[in-house]
Amino acid sequence: MDLATSVAAETDPRGFPSPARDYFHGGIDLNRHLIRDRTSTFVMRVSGNSMAGTGIADGDEIIVDRSLPPRDGCVVVAVVDGELLVRRFLRHNDGQPALSTEPSPPAAGQLAKPSELTVWGVVTRCLHHV
Repeated sequence: MDLATSVAAETDPRGFPSPARDYFHGGIDLNRHLIRDRTSTFVMRVSGNSMAGTGIADGDEIIVDRSLPPRDGCVVVAVVDGELLVRRFLRHNDGQPALSTEPSPPAAGQLAKPSELTVWGVVTRCLHHV
């Protein structure tokens, strides 16, 4: 740093350049951080608070991956009677699938008829507004 730069830095009210600028290599790519498979991933807006116990609230956006198989205990988007629902996917001891809201009312949030249940995709992330 020469004398002119040193004097300008001392009198410049904006301060000095950030030392982190040498490490900046472009913007943040949210696709790289949040999405595993771009061809089968969708963002959906949630309506309702049936999954408030999991931290998914009305107006949140969820990232849904249709390529992932549902596992016991994961949150899924399911089709029931032509309606998309966000629910916890559970397997009973006999292997039958069920859906549950959270917090779950006694038996009211359950659906145990596999003929009525189609898992549309697995929720991988929830994006909240702050």
